[in-house]
Amino acid sequence: MNTTFRHAVNVCTNVCARVCARVCASVCATAAASLCAGMAMAHAKSSVTLYGVADAGIEYLNNVPTASGGASQIRMTSGNMATSRWGIRGTEDLGNSLRAVFHLESGMLVDTGAQGNRTRLFDRSAYVGLANRYGGVTLGRQTTPMFDTARRFDPMGFSPRYGLVRNDVILAGRADNAVKYSGTLGSLTASALYSLGRTGGGELPGNHKVDRNWGAALAYGAGALSAGAAYDEFQGASAASADRRDRRALIGASYAMGPTTIFAGYRWYGGNTGSLPTHRSNLYWAGVRYALKPALTLAGAAYYTDARDTDTRARNADALMFVASADYAFSRRTDVYLNIGYALNRGASRLGMNGYGSVRGKSAHVVTGKGQSGVVMGVRHRF
Repeated sequence: MNTTFRHAVNVCTNVCARVCARVCASVCATAAASLCAGMAMAHAKSSVTLYGVADAGIEYLNNVPTASGGASQIRMTSGNMATSRWGIRGTEDLGNSLRAVFHLESGMLVDTGAQGNRTRLFDRSAYVGLANRYGGVTLGRQTTPMFDTARRFDPMGFSPRYGLVRNDVILAGRADNAVKYSGTLGSLTASALYSLGRTGGGELPGNHKVDRNWGAALAYGAGALSAGAAYDEFQGASAASADRRDRRALIGASYAMGPTTIFAGYRWYGGNTGSLPTHRSNLYWAGVRYALKPALTLAGAAYYTDARDTDTRARNADALMFVASADYAFSRRTDVYLNIGYALNRGASRLGMNGYGSVRGKSAHVVTGKGQSGVVMGVRHRF
């Protein structure tokens, strides 16, 4: 009896062991398959991209201010056709056409290896938000609608130097502490931004006006024609200047005819947040971009600033800048370029090829009232 019982127990044990082994193997296989499928779905629904631009060249300038007057200068510069930078952007699919988005971008100086902004790591962009088919809402440091509109209509491709942004640095504005909406419906793109503290000087208890910034833009693009308009306004960055305002309005257009694209634009400015009692100016520009060959693009533009200050220190400080550019692409990611320009100043104006002031700690402006010639050639690589 005992022998028979033990035999039956052994048989049951062996059978159970085999069944359990098969079940466990099946469960493990199913779990592994589910895990892999989940990872694949997660990969398909989410993405993170690391990218960047490295741009450096050699530049010649004349009439650079010195202790004894003006002199020529030869230097290496970073960010001529495009600002040298690196960044991370990503999305996550949340279902029902909703997705999370984020963007972090930092400027860098290829000529020295230094950070582009000494006080900010992600000086160019740092925001997070939600988006769907109706558009997106983002929070953080981001470009203004004025910036987004201006760069579409610069013949020089909104290059950091020798272009539109050097004639009015606010056109390349970014705002801290900003809420921004942007969306596209057919041929129309609309955007709006409100910042609680454009330069970080706002958000003061009891004074909601300090450093406030708001703006909006509307753009149209269909076929060969593109056009856009934008408005931007911000308050003074301190309690003493909170009631002062800087305002800008811009319109621009472009028209493509085969390999040729024509650009034109106008910017009005009026403000009193700076040291001058009242500043007024009109900025006009026009230019053309021509694809001579698939790999070779030529561009030329003129920018004229009509200054109308009430203060005699800057009254009639008009400036006119001419630029020409040749860009040759070895591939989709690597190109070489040659930019040539001349800035003609009048009265108290001091517009140089790199703008009205120093750039990245290097002297770049011009002797007041003097003209300045500039040439820069370099290489740009995107990764």
